[in-house]
Parts: sequence; C-alpha cells; structure tokens
Amino acid sequence: MWVLLILLGSAGIQARTLTDAHLHYVDFMQDSEGSEAMLAAMDQAGVETAWLFGLPVMKKWQAEAPRKPRYYLGDEAPLYYYSATDDIVAQAVQALTKAQQRRLKPFISGVNPTDMNAADQIEALIRRYPGMWFGIGEILTRHDQLTALTEGETPRANHPALMRVYTLAARYDLPVLLHSNLTSLREETPIFLEELEAALSANPQTRFVLAHAGTSGGVEERQAPLGTLVPILRALLGRYEHFYVDLSWSVKDHYLLKDGKPAAEWIELIRDYPDRFVLGSDLVGHFGSMKRLMDDYQSLLDVLPQKVAEQLANGNAAALVPEKGAQYRSD
Repeated sequence: MWVLLILLGSAGIQARTLTDAHLHYVDFMQDSEGSEAMLAAMDQAGVETAWLFGLPVMKKWQAEAPRKPRYYLGDEAPLYYYSATDDIVAQAVQALTKAQQRRLKPFISGVNPTDMNAADQIEALIRRYPGMWFGIGEILTRHDQLTALTEGETPRANHPALMRVYTLAARYDLPVLLHSNLTSLREETPIFLEELEAALSANPQTRFVLAHAGTSGGVEERQAPLGTLVPILRALLGRYEHFYVDLSWSVKDHYLLKDGKPAAEWIELIRDYPDRFVLGSDLVGHFGSMKRLMDDYQSLLDVLPQKVAEQLANGNAAALVPEKGAQYRSD
C-alpha cells in the first residue's frame, strides 16, 4: 500500500508544471554558466518557465584583494550599479531558439533605484529590445549587508525615483519584483514597513511582488525570525489587491518550512490568498542546485488543494506577467 502511495505521489509531483519566478542569469561578478546550463537545470527541475533577470549591482574587484571575489560578501570591497546586466540577459535570450525563448520571461533590473533617470532608462530598454521584457526587477532596496556595501544613496521602496518606475510599470502593464526588507540586522520590529506601504498605497495600478516576503538571509541569521511576518503579510494582502509575495530563499528557509514540513500558518495564509504567491529558486548565474531548491516546495504543494497547488506552482506567475513582452509607446 505504501509503495503505491509513494508511486502515486511521485507521479503527481512530476506532472506539475513549475515556474521559477526568481532566477538571476548572472552572479555578482556578472558571470553566468550560460543558457545551455540554465535550460538543462530547468528541465531537470521540472521548471517549464522562468522569470529571468540579471543583477543590478556588481562586486568591485579591488587591486589589493588576494583573489577575485566570487560573491558580494567575499570581501569588504563595495558594489556598484551595473546597467549592462540587462543587455547581457537580452542578448542571451536573443541567441536562443524561439521555443526556448518562450520559456523565459525577462525582467529589467539594471537601474539605480535612487536615480531619477531610472524610469527613462527602463523605457529606453523597452525601445531597444521591443517585445523582450515582461517585468521590472529584482529591484534592490533595503537589503542589509548588500545595501551597506553598495555605493551611493540608500535605496528605499518609496524613493521618488522608484515612484516614477512604478508609474511606468503600470503604463506598460509590467509587474515589479521588489526587494524591500521589513527590518534591519539589529531591529526586531518592521521598521521599513512604512516605506513599502507608501509605495503600495501610492501606486494601486502597479502589481508588486515582494521578494522573499520582505526577509533576507542576513537578517534571519543574526536574530530570531520576525514573529509578526504572517500577520503583516495577511494585513497587506487584505489591504492591497495589487500586492503579491515571492516565497524564495530566506522566507522558504527560515519561515515557510520547518524541518522540511510547511508551517500551518503559512498553509492557511496561502489557502486564504491562493492567487497571490509565487515560487522561485533565487539562483545567481549558477544553476546546478535548481532541482533541489524547487523540490523543497513539494511538501507545501502536496498539502494544498490541487487547484491552489497548481496556482502556486505555475498559474499565479503566468497570470502576473503580460501575454506579450512590452512594446515601446510614445504616448
């Protein structure tokens, strides 16, 4: 009997179509294993479609460094904004076959979120690569050590430069994947929630996807998980119909799953808002662990009603992006 149940369960898992709604084509040195490795990893993981983006920042390789850094925390050298990341993504996608291109939904990410030019630069990319872009992001604002290492003004969800970006996103019907930590490395209350709410309330026509549900590994590794996270998300989901949640990386590892099993309060939250959550691997340029990371979600998908599981696995991500990539508009 148990063998039969295991076989049926495995068949159900394999039958699900997955979307990786958080996949970076490059790492923090703007390097990548390439499209062939990425697509092979997607096939192995059962991922049919991916939201694909670069990284808006690059790690500086300083002259006195003992070795080239491999990650943004590899040494104390700063990060700087790197707009060419979008061209790297666009050219990689253009080199694929039409069938391969249909599996990818590229997002624009290579802008400085404190620069009032950001919206104009995004529109220039839409004009340069017509039909290429399906969203904007991952936009990096409050992000603990990453923010501290990035040169220039501190980005925030309600920065005037980003308000212009959100208006542009609504005009082109593009979702915005926004990284905005709810709190800092030392505070146990959501000190940055007001910034996020200001952005949400001022832009009701823009679809926002909160990366990692407002968490990040740096915060959760230094203090207890935010005990009010689920109530905060529930309040935001109830208040803003254009607000969505990405369950990748730190929220999966520190909140969603306990010893590999989904937490009851998260199951209830997803069942109450079945069309407002997406899954992702959050890999950065190296794709070998995609299957393991996406398999982590199977225990959650298995306990949800079939329709809800299908929405979470694929349907919500498909509904959030436009049917066709953005075309430049002069109006």
